[in-house]
Amino acid sequence: MPARFLRSKAAGAHLGLTPRKHPSGEVDRTGHISKVGVETVRSAPYEAANVMMRRMVKWSALKTWAMRVAKRQGLKKAKVALTRKLAVILHHIWVDGTEFRWSERAELAA
Repeated sequence: MPARFLRSKAAGAHLGLTPRKHPSGEVDRTGHISKVGVETVRSAPYEAANVMMRRMVKWSALKTWAMRVAKRQGLKKAKVALTRKLAVILHHIWVDGTEFRWSERAELAA
């Protein structure tokens, strides 16, 4: 049921891929991911992100983005960020019925 979420961004939160907040007085700390959703459902896009970043030779816009995040934040955080981005993209594709384009060049050729 793609209509379960009002926006595609909510899919990442449903899987528990948003950061935990620790507000305490004047300090507002951002922690690890919340892990609210079902672990087995969260692990599938995480494995896809792991394969995309470590095993795939062919570069895409998503892999380029994730590698830039990894350079700034570290590989583990980049994998989680890519996992969340994949969940949002998959939900958006499910709602629209559009096809995934591997690269921006495919958009220009079409």
